[in-house]
Amino acid sequence: MPRSDHSRLTWSRIPRPAYGADYNPEQWDRATWEDDVRLMREADVNLVTLGVFAWSMIEPSPDTFDFSGLDEVMSHLHESGIAVDLATPTAAPPLWFSHAHPESLPVTADGQRLAPGSRQAYCPSSPAYRERAALVTRRLAERYGDHPAVVMWHINNEYANANAHCWCATSADAFRDWLRTRYGDDLDALNDRWGTALWGMHYSDWAQVIPPRTSTGPLSPGRWLDFYRFSDTEHLACFRAERDIVRAHSPGRPVTTNFMTGALRWTDYWRWAREVDIVSNDHYLMSEDPDRAADLAFAADLARGLADGRPWMLMEHSTSGVQWQTRNVAKLPGEMTRNTLTHLARGADAALFFQWRQSAYGPEKWHSAMVPHGGEDTRIWREARALGNTVAGLADIAGSICPPADIALLLDYEAMWALQLPHRPSSDLTCSDVLRDWHRALWSLGLACDLVPAPGDQRLLLVPSLYALSTDTARALEEYAAHGGHLVVGPFSGVVDPHDRVHPGPYPGALRDLLGLRVDEYLPLAAGESVALDDDSTGRLWAERVLPGPDTEVESRFTDGPARGGPAVLRNGNTRYLATRPDFPSLLRFLPRWAAEAGCATPVQGAGHGVEVTRRTAPDGRTWLFAVNHTGHPAEVATTGVDVVSGIRSAGVITIPPGEVAVVAEDPR
Repeated sequence: MPRSDHSRLTWSRIPRPAYGADYNPEQWDRATWEDDVRLMREADVNLVTLGVFAWSMIEPSPDTFDFSGLDEVMSHLHESGIAVDLATPTAAPPLWFSHAHPESLPVTADGQRLAPGSRQAYCPSSPAYRERAALVTRRLAERYGDHPAVVMWHINNEYANANAHCWCATSADAFRDWLRTRYGDDLDALNDRWGTALWGMHYSDWAQVIPPRTSTGPLSPGRWLDFYRFSDTEHLACFRAERDIVRAHSPGRPVTTNFMTGALRWTDYWRWAREVDIVSNDHYLMSEDPDRAADLAFAADLARGLADGRPWMLMEHSTSGVQWQTRNVAKLPGEMTRNTLTHLARGADAALFFQWRQSAYGPEKWHSAMVPHGGEDTRIWREARALGNTVAGLADIAGSICPPADIALLLDYEAMWALQLPHRPSSDLTCSDVLRDWHRALWSLGLACDLVPAPGDQRLLLVPSLYALSTDTARALEEYAAHGGHLVVGPFSGVVDPHDRVHPGPYPGALRDLLGLRVDEYLPLAAGESVALDDDSTGRLWAERVLPGPDTEVESRFTDGPARGGPAVLRNGNTRYLATRPDFPSLLRFLPRWAAEAGCATPVQGAGHGVEVTRRTAPDGRTWLFAVNHTGHPAEVATTGVDVVSGIRSAGVITIPPGEVAVVAEDPR
């Protein structure tokens, strides 16, 4: 059942707001299991994810299933009022399977078959893997489909995290099948899309078509892009197969898998979001990033966008440091609470950690958890327990939503993939970085922002990077502008089609008429070079020699650099084009002006510059204002109502101490 048809059922069994963690009891003895349940109740834990890596526990040898341990844990949890998000364990095939089916192990582009011994050691196209994954999923769903503890299902874990692509012979066969379906078994069409006339790489037989393995030099970008699409499709097929088995045996319980929205890698989550009943996300801060709070907001806003504005789940985040970063920097006191409540402020109805109890061994033993190695007499445990009490006190916000923002950033995954391929004019010109920069500028200004896959009802649509552009998307942008939407397009956009073939005619190709200009030449900047504009702004990484059309206004010009004297910011009606990438201070000047011209709502008084302010609204009109103070000084935010966290009443302005959070149940306006 598509998520759109399933939405009324999704949250009916799940406690909200949900608070808990990944729980891996197979790492501990039974005495610890009993202690875990006691501590969970102390911390107001009401939901745990169970069984993510438990395949070897429940099927220790081929066709020998042992559910006794899982039965016991589920009974303990259910008797204590703790609900279960039950996972299929298919992200970690047992060693007996990998040794019996070495052909199921993934192969790199260099032809090296990876050894078993870690998670996600499988090829998603492997028939043996898919068959065995379906079997263990079916056995789980048959046994626990109606179990009263199970309120939802969690398929696999972080798809495409470790092995986004596989280049083995099985993948090659599947890739050919996928291409024959896509191109109607027409090799001429494939040759055309991939531009194989270049270097004489024309295919005369389907047997010659293989994944883009390591060769003597560069390969066709169109071939790479189709391989990325194919790989994403194969992982999605694995998800669908398990999801459908679960739905057949556990009707009425939502099914999800955990995204990684902040990673912006090789998964098109707009496609995946249509396949899950609830959007769930894993988010881990880069601990040494001074802008990590803004990055958290970006990932949360993207998760909300994927959920189409509906409540979503934070499936994993950390209580403190994580072992996979170069330096395992601990979170500051209070940072765990700020992080969690920021996700709730931006639309989450659940906040879970990885993991419940810190592992005593293995690669993740230095990954923080709700219960650290030191147990109950630790700062992290005390803060996690207090946070559980705070989240429990926010029960009224469940089901409320963040109102749609007037401003949106357009994210096109395939255009992002195309831009980050090699042999572009500048390797500095990435999509993921510029999206984060623009979102961080809006966050710093206190301006709300949604992330969207296509134009919609927003007043101001920001498109800072759209290198690859289909004619359908170009028409959608034209219609958006024709109906009064304000559009801002960044440089090197609209240049190629989805197969990385340059659009005919002058640059910027499919956007030329909409923007009312043509680009004579792209002018990448040298490392560290910048360009000045005559409005005191600064551009970086890139410049262009632009020739405006007769109806296009030049708002600012380059005063130095390779395009000196030429247009830098141009306006054609309610559309703008930037011939460079503004630096961060310049964005802080541009964005408020563009937002005001588009008629966007102004920020709440006191919001911005490290003070994060958002609202959630219930169907009955009640509103809650979340104010997260990331600064080292008190913040004053305009609102009237009662702070649910502190109990303090505000009669117009509330003061939030440094590093703290207020959640104000606002008086009716």
